[in-house]
Amino acid sequence: MIPTSMIAVEVVNRSGRDVDEAAAVELAQSVLAGEGVGAGEVGLAFVGPDESRALKREHLGIDEATDALAFPIDGLGALPDGMPRQLGDVVVCPDVVGDEWRAPLVHALLHLVGYDHGPEMEAREAVYSR
Repeated sequence: MIPTSMIAVEVVNRSGRDVDEAAAVELAQSVLAGEGVGAGEVGLAFVGPDESRALKREHLGIDEATDALAFPIDGLGALPDGMPRQLGDVVVCPDVVGDEWRAPLVHALLHLVGYDHGPEMEAREAVYSR
């Protein structure tokens, strides 16, 4: 098993809601380790619906709040020696998902490591929903 402590997760909560940040970090580390990330960094932001809507409008051209967004950077591709892996950022909106933020977080994390919507991604999501 890959040690999850080599995966740094920086969390910010701008949502105005209580979120179990420690559980979110643990889930993110578990998913990323399970996907073969040995070491890396990921940003995780919990945001309100206005920020979620603005981000989705700016980046996807859709004017609505959403459950989660992923902004990949390095993915799992080869990096130059000594270069730390910057996986990217995940944004989750608790107001859209309520207390069920875990599945959207897993979904967004899988986007960071290169999955697109479809059967393969759904199969990977099922692994982490157990």
